[in-house]
Amino acid sequence: MNGSRITAVGHYQPARVLTNEDLAGMVDTSDEWIRSRVGIRTRRIAGPDEPVDELAAHAAAKALAAAGLTPADIDLVLVATSTAVDRSPNMAARVSARLGIPSPAAMDINVVCAGFTHALATADHTVRAGAATRALVIGADKMSEVADWTDRTTCVLVGDGAGAAVVEAAEAEPGIGPVLWGSVPEMGHAVRIEGQPARFAQEGQSVYRWATTQLPPLARRACERVGLTPADLAAVVLHQANLRIIEPLAEKLGAVNAVIARDVIESGNTSAASIPLAFSKLVEQGAISTGDPVLLFGFGGNLSYAGQVVRCP
Repeated sequence: MNGSRITAVGHYQPARVLTNEDLAGMVDTSDEWIRSRVGIRTRRIAGPDEPVDELAAHAAAKALAAAGLTPADIDLVLVATSTAVDRSPNMAARVSARLGIPSPAAMDINVVCAGFTHALATADHTVRAGAATRALVIGADKMSEVADWTDRTTCVLVGDGAGAAVVEAAEAEPGIGPVLWGSVPEMGHAVRIEGQPARFAQEGQSVYRWATTQLPPLARRACERVGLTPADLAAVVLHQANLRIIEPLAEKLGAVNAVIARDVIESGNTSAASIPLAFSKLVEQGAISTGDPVLLFGFGGNLSYAGQVVRCP
């Protein structure tokens, strides 16, 4: 066994578009204020009849179709989310039921904004160990459900959506590089979804300083683990938190030849969905080609991070 690879991706967003002008009618804000501070213009908002597992299932179905597989071909389903509907059944089980996957191992992974890259590493390790043959790895969040729509510093950030990847064994060269992951547990309070009802809150300046100063060398180490430099990358897909974090982080990384994902502009911060959503869009748009090296790097909630270089499907 030489590792695993991503063979297909897919994404899904709900139909409703919430613009900055719409938000200006809800809280004390403006299009100029939002764009100058976070770079977001629009975001998608799911309706009350669109639960997280439905968003996830749509994205997963597209990834399966792109891979030419059926639900019966999947034996592991991992869903990264921090906005699960219930404690049990978990979202992975709900998605499996929606898609008709017969008997998968089904697990949720809650590492908030770094959830997808944690889940991707878990799938890679599982396939390498021979405990699964084909996995569906999904990032899905309905952040609108945990947003405080009276707080202009956070409600302007959030959006809803899902992205998915099919992971299979790689017979030749591995297509998923070694993960670099970790956290700063004592700073977990900097990003929170807590309380009854649960509400999203963060210490914006703390997160900004941590992301723009501490993460660039970690992202470079993720490249080093596959013998590449940032200049070798075809694309960089960071967690789509805030354009004012993405752009300086990418610049400090030194990926001078890479396409930098900026899906946050039109999708907002979709938490665990943001990386697979942005990655799938780059593939769909033809911005990157099969075999291209792409850095995926998630960070945020729990001040956790996880990143790996993957080959474009």
